[in-house]
Amino acid sequence: MATEQGRIVLFVQLASPVTHPVWRILHTEASLGWGGQERRIVAEMEGFRRRGSWVGLTTPEGARIGEQARIRQIPCSALSLVRWRFPFEICRLAAAFRRDRVQILNPHSSRDSWMAGLAGRMARVPLIIRSRHFDIPIGSPAVSRFAYRRLADHIITTSPRITEAFRELFYLSADRISTIPTGIDMEVFKPSGERLAESWQVPIGAIPLVGMIGVFRWAKGHEILLQASRLLADQGFPIHCVLVGEGPGVERIRNLAAELRLSDAVTFLGERNDVPRILRALKVLAMPSLHEGIPQVGLQALACGVPLVASDVGGLPFIVRDGETGCLVKPGDPGALAAGLQRVLQSPDLSQRMAERGRIFVETHHSLERMLDSLQSLYLRHLTQRPAV
Repeated sequence: MATEQGRIVLFVQLASPVTHPVWRILHTEASLGWGGQERRIVAEMEGFRRRGSWVGLTTPEGARIGEQARIRQIPCSALSLVRWRFPFEICRLAAAFRRDRVQILNPHSSRDSWMAGLAGRMARVPLIIRSRHFDIPIGSPAVSRFAYRRLADHIITTSPRITEAFRELFYLSADRISTIPTGIDMEVFKPSGERLAESWQVPIGAIPLVGMIGVFRWAKGHEILLQASRLLADQGFPIHCVLVGEGPGVERIRNLAAELRLSDAVTFLGERNDVPRILRALKVLAMPSLHEGIPQVGLQALACGVPLVASDVGGLPFIVRDGETGCLVKPGDPGALAAGLQRVLQSPDLSQRMAERGRIFVETHHSLERMLDSLQSLYLRHLTQRPAV
């Protein structure tokens, strides 16, 4: 503030807008499905586009992630997975990487990682990142070692447990691999807001709703939840299961529900785009997985104030602090899952504390912006900061 000829002049210093380095980033994904892995890729692409970078995607025709990318007006090109075309496809990809001046290449699944990795080396892409999303054993470590060590400059995993396993399996130094869990949009996933609509014919009332959200496949453990639900019903403690998602195992789980006389106690909602509203209606999110990284939907639930009852496998113990943000149970054991669900559901005070601590935990460690910042720092370590050309 200053005085000028009797007038008071107020100087206001405006905050400078946050600036980010910009790059040309291309992701590849061979999967045709639409699960947590694919949603994370889209979140990364949208996040870096907001920060000024060019982003693109290469994926097979008909892949769900390609549809989602086009809806968001993200450039998307086709990837052929026909085996006899692999040599030609690798050369075509290399030419495309040079044409698009790709600076950061990030393959996400096995088949696209081999093709994109070889093409990236041919095109002299400055930085190739290989993302590993799941805690699933490597089938052929000797073969995979070449892909992870030679066709990638850095590896990203979603949990410390996967990172440690990969360091040991592929003889990786600490500066070659990082743990960067999926980030959650805290404005979208929050306790307040619309909830599950009664028009969906889900019994909102005295019977607690226990949900599972994800692709129907064996490793997710849907059958374990149904078996636990049967045990609880036999003990006079009924729950209603809300199952969200699609996948190859959905009919098997429908048949199992009928066999266990649970058809009226299970609602199949299919794939939905209103996951926050579903989560807010749940008392507990069940994650009886047999293999898992740090699951996106688990963090989303915690951000919405929903406790987790989850298997003690993979990356789940890193977000489910037993007795604090949820309950950890023995994997593959319906009785242990039933006991864990009953423990949380029968104690409203405990459940409320878990809800409050879960939200704080995600906000502190797993927000979307924190994930983007971690990726940005990783890119900067490998690349000279410069504008896209």
